[in-house]
Amino acid sequence: MTWRALAALASIVCGSSAFAESRTPAAQPPAAAAAATTHAGAWSGSIKLPGMDLKIQVLLEFKGGAWSGTIDIPMQGAKGLQLEAVEINDDEVSFRIAGIPGEPTFSGKPEAADRIAGDFSQGGASFPFELSRGELAKAKRPQQPAPPFPYAEEQVTVSNGEVSLAGTFTLPPGDGPFPAVILVSGSGPQNRDEEIFEHRPFAVWADHLTRAGIAVLRYDDRGVGDSTGDHTTATTTMLSTDTEAWVGFLKRRGEVGAVGILGHSEGGIIAPMVAARNNDVAFIVMLAGPGVSGAEVLIEQNRALMLAAGADDSTAEQVAAAARPLFESIIRGEESAITRERMIRLVLAQSGLDELTPEMEPMINQQMAGLDRPWFSEFLRHDPADDLRKVRVPVLALFGERDAQVVPAQNVQPVVAALQAAGNESVTVKVIPGTNHMFQPCTTGSVQEYAQIETTIDPSVLNLVRDWILANSKR
Repeated sequence: MTWRALAALASIVCGSSAFAESRTPAAQPPAAAAAATTHAGAWSGSIKLPGMDLKIQVLLEFKGGAWSGTIDIPMQGAKGLQLEAVEINDDEVSFRIAGIPGEPTFSGKPEAADRIAGDFSQGGASFPFELSRGELAKAKRPQQPAPPFPYAEEQVTVSNGEVSLAGTFTLPPGDGPFPAVILVSGSGPQNRDEEIFEHRPFAVWADHLTRAGIAVLRYDDRGVGDSTGDHTTATTTMLSTDTEAWVGFLKRRGEVGAVGILGHSEGGIIAPMVAARNNDVAFIVMLAGPGVSGAEVLIEQNRALMLAAGADDSTAEQVAAAARPLFESIIRGEESAITRERMIRLVLAQSGLDELTPEMEPMINQQMAGLDRPWFSEFLRHDPADDLRKVRVPVLALFGERDAQVVPAQNVQPVVAALQAAGNESVTVKVIPGTNHMFQPCTTGSVQEYAQIETTIDPSVLNLVRDWILANSKR
């Protein structure tokens, strides 16, 4: 996949919070009723991007004299996105994804009773698509745990002020006390399994560790699943108090001994944040946890993701150079006109265009709205090293060699230096060869690759963490 295609691919799901918006389907002419028996139901296929096929599934329904529908894009973690402007007859099939910048539109023709083909367009870019009758084949996820389980599973809740957090607590057989670990997810609203691209990493972690005699608590982020609260107004610091509430919960359980935290990505920021202030935390595991400020992480991430998508060094450097002034503008709190201009420069650098197309303006507006979130400004400013210099409990820090989101070359040494400054003598830091941000065995490390890989977590990583926790949770 080329670097220019990356921008088009990413824009399909830009502003996904708008996907749930309901739309009233327009009334269709009588010809639509005649086509209903032919075209209603499930269709699956792909958008043919350069170097890859983006798999999709479309469900079309004719009801009350009008068409409606939804689309799934598993590779982007998108399910049940509403379609609008659905027009179908024997000669034409067209619809667009509702509420998405750039008006992502499918326009094609029925080529047979079981095939539709045409062009997908968004933001001035166009790619072929085709659909065939039937549902998309389910992705293979061989590590997905399935019952019966040789351990107890309990649905639990804990309060953090007005927020009620819900989770799953898995407990090995026997009387204990067992070492216990709290799983803390990466950025964005995540469910208790940290589900992404039909992978459920935290379910895999919980199963693997509990079978080895380690109790595991995983939970829905605030505002997700069965947890209350509003994730959109939460900062990393606020989310860390949710994790701390679960520390207290586990310390009240008689079956539990030492309590630790395993944090992935942003969770790798939260783990040392809590350990630095709470003596009940006995150990931490950082999976792709940053060692530098969020601004520096994102600048390098822009460079690395472009390279992983096939850009040359010069283009990747241009994108990183455009990212820096944008984040500096946000940190300084400059007026929105300046920030917007810098956002546009970054988008143009990413897309390889000289100027915005009219279809890209809504995308810019939506991106700007995201920059105003309290989480983002705190993330840009926060330096994890400040907390790491206060952590004196055992630490395991793992990085994926091909991680393009938290780049090892940027983050390993700052993590090591901060823990050394803390006088911490129980530190293990490893870069896992051939793995990405999710610790999957990979080829490029690109985000688009995550969904294509069947393995959820490299087994060697599962075993390494299991053995380390058992060896470092004695207190």
